[in-house]
Order: sequence, then structure tokens, then C-alpha cells
Amino acid sequence: MPNLEHPAYPAATLLHLESLVPCRESQVSMLLSIFGERQQFSFPSIFIYGHTSSGKTYVMQTLLNTLQLPHVFVNCVEYFTSRLLLEEILIQLQSYSETEQNSHVPCDTFNDFVRLFKQAVASRELEDQTLYIVLDRAEQLREMEVNILPGFLRLQELTDRNVTVVLLSEIVWELFRPSTGCFEPFTLYFPDYSIGHLQKILSQNYPPEYSADFYAAYINILLGVFYMVCRDLKELQHLAVLNFSKYCEPVVRGEANERDTRKLWKNIEPHLKKAMQTVYLREISSSQWERLQHDDGEPGQLKGLSAHTHMELPYYSKFLLIAAYLASYNPVRTDKRFFLKHHGKIRKTNFMKKHEKTSNHLLGPKPFPLDRLLAILYSIVDIRVAPTANIFSQITSLVTLQLLSMVGHNDQLDGPRYKCTVSLDFIRAIAR
Repeated sequence: MPNLEHPAYPAATLLHLESLVPCRESQVSMLLSIFGERQQFSFPSIFIYGHTSSGKTYVMQTLLNTLQLPHVFVNCVEYFTSRLLLEEILIQLQSYSETEQNSHVPCDTFNDFVRLFKQAVASRELEDQTLYIVLDRAEQLREMEVNILPGFLRLQELTDRNVTVVLLSEIVWELFRPSTGCFEPFTLYFPDYSIGHLQKILSQNYPPEYSADFYAAYINILLGVFYMVCRDLKELQHLAVLNFSKYCEPVVRGEANERDTRKLWKNIEPHLKKAMQTVYLREISSSQWERLQHDDGEPGQLKGLSAHTHMELPYYSKFLLIAAYLASYNPVRTDKRFFLKHHGKIRKTNFMKKHEKTSNHLLGPKPFPLDRLLAILYSIVDIRVAPTANIFSQITSLVTLQLLSMVGHNDQLDGPRYKCTVSLDFIRAIAR
């Protein structure tokens, strides 16, 4: 029994739509209920939100194209100013107009947009059906003029036309709502795909020369390795295509059949571990990765892989690490001798405390105050350094990394009296 039913659209069209949007039947059914029939006024504005790769853009494009609903689809990242955004909407509306406009009409304000929008939708094709304006990456609207977002939410009221504005975003509506208030849109949440949903979606793209069960077993292995670190559908699709040829090698050579899961897993396991190093990255091309797999080489043989790339720290972070290391292992009384050019004469003495006879590296790093860190920083940097927010933000980042490295070692954290220490192992870990 089909999950999508609507009296305004043929059953065959809805069945085809259902096959194109697997695991999103409930969201599509809700959208169909909101849209209603073509000639009916729909909800003025709809806000759809969810994490990356949750199917928001794909579902909206597939729904509008399959049902052949008049729509305008604009990415707010590409058209990053209000003028570019409003003019692009008007340009796309010209395709639905009977008369072609030969000259470009500038649109500087939202008032001009409302006037030009009324003229654009006055054609015969758009009078008797709802027009949908879809704004992808709608969080960029917050960076535009203050009247743009409230204007789009009330566009149906301002123009007195049958138009619905759909906002697609990765953040919740509470971060959009202006302090002065605005028209509240209908909100619809797209949850993340579960592992069962990902298994079903990825298994549909099996090559015709192999059985569906064989490819489903491969997807099951792939998700078992990558699901905990990557739940991005696009990235998983890329990984599935990239590593499938290696999974099929024993079958192609005749060393195993499609049901010999153990041999297939042993063959693909080391290559999936290599692929774990480049999840979400595109530091090498797919052809380079396939050549690396074919040669059974190590990831370091190709320049650019993340496991062996050189990470460059910010300029002042390097000196902050050096200053923190010097402050951790040198006594306070030696600062004047080490970091002042004209420190005067220092009387030599053979008196040493008992604990100072041991190497400071064996005793471990000592805590130091922030003022001492900055004083050492100013002395080892050639140029004059001002205590700006940039310096303090880098100090905060280094302290955060040090705290994260101490997770599980509660004896090193002394509540509010905790002072930063930087060990040589920590510096080595940062430099890797």
C-alpha cells in the first residue's frame, strides 16, 4: 500500500515520488497536506530545518519537480546580498511569464521587489496555482537587512498573491526570530537518517552486474566501519563508490563467491582503515585513491593525505607554546637572567636546594600564571606584541587543548586554583 496519498495528484505520480524519496515519506506526506491542491492558498511561510545531509534540499527539489509545481529555488550563499537575492527571484519568475523582459530591472529595496513581484505573477499561468519560493541556506538572511526575513515571511500578505515561501536551514527557528517579533512560520523538522535508513538508501544504488544482496552486504560492512564517525549521506555515498571495486576483487579473480563474506571482509578491511584517515576530506582525487589501493601502498606515499600533512599553527600560537614550555620548566628566579638583555651582574653561588639537583624534565612541568606567560612571550618575539583579543583567544585555545589532553587525569586538575602547565609531550602532540 503506498504511503503517499493525495486526491489532487495521480496515484502513479505519487508512487514515483515515493520511490525517489526513501525514508522521508512522513515529511513528504506532511508537505503535501500543507500544500493542498494547486489552486488553494497554502501556508504563507514554511520553515524546514535539520542537520546537514538530512534530505531537506533534495526532498523539496524532487517534490516540486515531480509534481510540476511552479517554484523558484535560490541558494542564499550564492546570492549573498539582498539585491542579488531579490533580483534572482525575479529573473527566475520570467520563465513563467508570457512576455519576456528584454531589459534587466534593478531591485534595490523590498518595496521594489513587492511591486515587481506582483507584475511578474500577473500572467495567466500563475493566477490559478500556488507559487513556491524556496530559499536554501536561509540562515544567511540574518546577515541581510532587518526587513528581508520578516518581509519574506509575510510575502503572501504583502503581495496579495498565492505564494508560499519555504526556508531551508540547518539551525533552529529560535535563532532566526527577530527581537521585534515577526510572523511565525510553520516549522517542520527533518531528523537525521538512522543506520537502517542509510542502509536502505545506499543499497538502492547497486551496480547491475551484481546482485542486490551482495551490494547490501557491502553497505552493511561500510556502515559498520564508518557510521560512528560519519553519518553524512553524501560522504557515505562517495566512500561506497570509491571502495566497492576493492571489495569485489576476490569475486573478480575467482577466489571467492558473493556469499563468502569472511574473505571479502579480510580483503577490504585494511583499505577501509586507510579511508578512515580522509573522511570528509578531498585532499586527493578519486583516481589517486584508486591508484593507491591498486598499488597496495601506504597513505603517506601520496602527497596531501591528512595523516602525513604538515599542520601550520598560527603565528603567535607557536611562540605561546614555546613561552609556556619555558615557563613550565624554568624557575621564576631565572627569568631575569634568560629574558632580559641588561639584567646586570648575577652573583654565582653553588647553593642549590635538594629538589633542584634533579632535572626539571624528570620532575615534570610546573604551573605558572598568565602574566608570566605573556612576559616571556613579549621577550622572545622580535616585534612588539600588543595584548589583543587575538592573543588571548589563542591562549584560550591552547589551554582548552591542554585540558582535553588531561581528561581522565583528575589529579592534575585542581578546580579553580588550576594553573596551566605545558609538557614536552603536549607540544609534540600539537605539532603532529
